[in-house]
Amino acid sequence: MTRLPGDRRHRTFFLTAVRHTLIEHLRNKFAMMLIAAFVPLWTALAFWSVPGTPTRFRLRATGGLLAPHGNELTEITGALNAVTLILGFMMFSASFTSGHFDRRLVLAGYPRVHLVLAKLTALTLASAVVAAYATLLTCTFWSPRQPLLLAAALFGAGVTYGALGVAFGSLLHREVEGMFAISMTSVIDLALQNPLYSSSSDGSIVALLPSYGAMQAATAAGFSTTALPSYLAIQTGWFTAAALVGLFAFHHRTRTTLNHSRRCTTVPPPRSETAPQSDKCEGSDYKS
Repeated sequence: MTRLPGDRRHRTFFLTAVRHTLIEHLRNKFAMMLIAAFVPLWTALAFWSVPGTPTRFRLRATGGLLAPHGNELTEITGALNAVTLILGFMMFSASFTSGHFDRRLVLAGYPRVHLVLAKLTALTLASAVVAAYATLLTCTFWSPRQPLLLAAALFGAGVTYGALGVAFGSLLHREVEGMFAISMTSVIDLALQNPLYSSSSDGSIVALLPSYGAMQAATAAGFSTTALPSYLAIQTGWFTAAALVGLFAFHHRTRTTLNHSRRCTTVPPPRSETAPQSDKCEGSDYKS
């Protein structure tokens, strides 16, 4: 068998991992159904269930007074909530269900770096698709002032919660724990950041929440012509922090597996002196 050159071998490892990760996402029929149905349903309900009465509030990012229609403001919150929930669920489900398979790949010698990069690539692609879809749906109900900034804000919130989903999938031991953690994080985060409430408080807590930068940028995108690259940078910082936590959890899980696989000892049979000795790996969760 011909050995591939170094660069080509790394590229093959990476592309193979990306392909299998994307296939795994596409096979998640529940996630695909949520993208197709939950995003338009939630954004439509948020738009239709609130009166269109103009509401005055002060946007924290710019300090300017805005008076958007209440249903348009609520629709932005609904779009952010839908994007964060779906991408958090998708990445948690993929990380949680593929944990054993990832461990077996690492035991077989597959580079961990390529597996991590594949997950980040799949997260980026999924977030871009869902953010573009949510922005397009928003534009069918009303016309945001800066649709590209709105898409960027939705993308930033999506990748942040997707990275949190990877971290939860690597750290938590039961599926219900991860689902509850993602749901409550998103609900509490976006409920406290409602511009109508947060504009009247000092904002010391709101500014520390995961989607603060995305909420400020999305609100400005809907009702202002001011670009807010600094708040997109804040959201990038949250994504980086969440991705580092997920990377550390993934590294620890696979490293533990490798260490366990090396602690193999020869255990004598307990009953028969003539029986052949058996090999046993202490602490290893790998099964052939």
